[in-house]
Amino acid sequence: MDQRKPNRLKGYDYSQNGYYFVTICTYGRQEWFGKISNGDMELNTNGCIVSACWNDLPNHYRNVELDEFIVMPNHVHGIIGINNVGNGLKPFPTTDQLIPSKTKNHGLSEIIRGLKTFSSRRINGTIESGNKFHWQKSFYDHIIRNELSLNRIREYIVNNPRNWNEDEENIFKDKGNS
Repeated sequence: MDQRKPNRLKGYDYSQNGYYFVTICTYGRQEWFGKISNGDMELNTNGCIVSACWNDLPNHYRNVELDEFIVMPNHVHGIIGINNVGNGLKPFPTTDQLIPSKTKNHGLSEIIRGLKTFSSRRINGTIESGNKFHWQKSFYDHIIRNELSLNRIREYIVNNPRNWNEDEENIFKDKGNS
């Protein structure tokens, strides 16, 4: 069995407050979410589903704050803020006898797992036969450590559709297609 390289920062607590830049790709970099046209992303039904699932994350994870986000033909980029102090100066409780899942401070991997699960179920529910939708295993993350980095990443996300022909996730970039 292949040994997978760990892709999270060793010893870092991904449930602590902060901003995290994530990139999540489709399996095989297949273009499931729409196309780039004249430097703009045109979402298809699947892309709209992913966008809706992203925007719904704070309804499932109360310590999540969403920032800049883009759906690309075969991946998404987004900035997730984790804020465990959302009710005044007191941290959110970590347990609730009635609804434990509603008050736990979830970490980044759990939040991304939720996005992948929610969107995959909805996309696959629209497919009658043929290939089913799958995300690539894992995801890329970058811990955003300061305001300058946060603003650069926001700009990168906003400009991503215009840079699609040079994007490393574009499986057609070397063939001159977009």
